[in-house]
Amino acid sequence: MTKYILFDTETTGNSIEDRIIQVGAMILDDNNNVEIYDELCSTVVPIKIKAMSIHGITPELIENKVPLVETSFYEKLEALNNEENFLVAHHMPFDMGMMKKEGFKSKFRIIDTLRVARHLLTEEKSKGLQYLRYSLKLYKGEQAEADKYNITIKAHDAIGDVLVMKLLFSYLKTVIVEKFPNDNPMIKMQELTSTPIFIETFTFGKHKGKRIEEIYHKDRGYIDWMIKNINLDVDMQYTLDSIMGV
Repeated sequence: MTKYILFDTETTGNSIEDRIIQVGAMILDDNNNVEIYDELCSTVVPIKIKAMSIHGITPELIENKVPLVETSFYEKLEALNNEENFLVAHHMPFDMGMMKKEGFKSKFRIIDTLRVARHLLTEEKSKGLQYLRYSLKLYKGEQAEADKYNITIKAHDAIGDVLVMKLLFSYLKTVIVEKFPNDNPMIKMQELTSTPIFIETFTFGKHKGKRIEEIYHKDRGYIDWMIKNINLDVDMQYTLDSIMGV
């Protein structure tokens, strides 16, 4: 039976040297069975103060914990690591990038709820998990879900974020069933995850709110600077390539 592994990580920071110190996961199947994983793990990389201020994990909390690769979750993840199952995260490149630092090599089918939301929820100003938690009123059902699985919901806590992501995952599935009634919702989410999106306007920088194509013609130097100095995500790269005719 197909499994859906929804997971989230908390880390020592978001730089190249940083590592995972908490993992939360809910493993679902089509019979509504659910397995919960909520584990802190140790690392030799110091936790940055900025990271601590966000997730509240201090060095003392992970002092006697095992490394990620020795956690129960990692063992289960490796056991399920095949093309029959789906691995689900909100902003998968970050979490998968962190997992790869631990030596993990995915064979899963991938669903990124952030990218699916970007395709389906175009009217939402932000596609961040916490924004969607409130704009879609997911919070109204979260306490019942939390009580069912004995989970405490806190923003920037791995298992708390996974529970919110579970609600978003169900919401996105409903939207897909309405918009694409002839498609398998899970396969459609996988397809949307791998489909780039053309971005109309900047959401950052000195040209925030302005049309990217307009800035390409009016301030080409800024576009060239972006290409050379910023690690562009797949959507921005696709957008610039489309505008430049690459």
